[in-house]
Amino acid sequence: PVANATITPGPLSHQLHAGDPVTLRCSVQVGSAPVTFTWLHNGQEVARGPLLELGAVDVEHSGTYQCMATNQLGQDGHRVFQAPSPELVLTVTPRVHRNSVAAGVSGALLFLVLLVGAIVAWHRWHHVDLPSPPTHPLYSLRAPPGSPAPPEEGEVLYTHVVTTKRAGAPPRATTLQDPQVTYAEL
Repeated sequence: PVANATITPGPLSHQLHAGDPVTLRCSVQVGSAPVTFTWLHNGQEVARGPLLELGAVDVEHSGTYQCMATNQLGQDGHRVFQAPSPELVLTVTPRVHRNSVAAGVSGALLFLVLLVGAIVAWHRWHHVDLPSPPTHPLYSLRAPPGSPAPPEEGEVLYTHVVTTKRAGAPPRATTLQDPQVTYAEL
């Protein structure tokens, strides 16, 4: 009787890409001739013979494949033996074509160019003219217009005067730790 039917190539799970050529072979380790082979795809008979040539596979070729080896023994041929192979699972993934990748990259680049253009247009539309900063090195230290001139060396600058009233006390000026700042009490 037939025994140990196997499918080659391969492992019980195999990943393929669309367009790959696939041929499966079924064989037995034991069995008297004549041995017949029947191929099943997802449980449905699809072919007979030791080879199953799928050609360039596509996504619809995905699924389980199994071969059934059969022989007959005895003078009258009434004794039929079958040996199913383990199932072979094929998964066919679509192949990404170079043109579709290039189209995807081109579309992404076009989107980025349009986005940058929209940002520049928005910026120009909402742009507020700011005065140019003067070239004077003490620009950030300048006093507002109408303020007194900066102090000369050795001069005390009254930058902050606090007025307080104390009942019955005469007004007095107090210089704190920073000699540039003088507080006066009234």
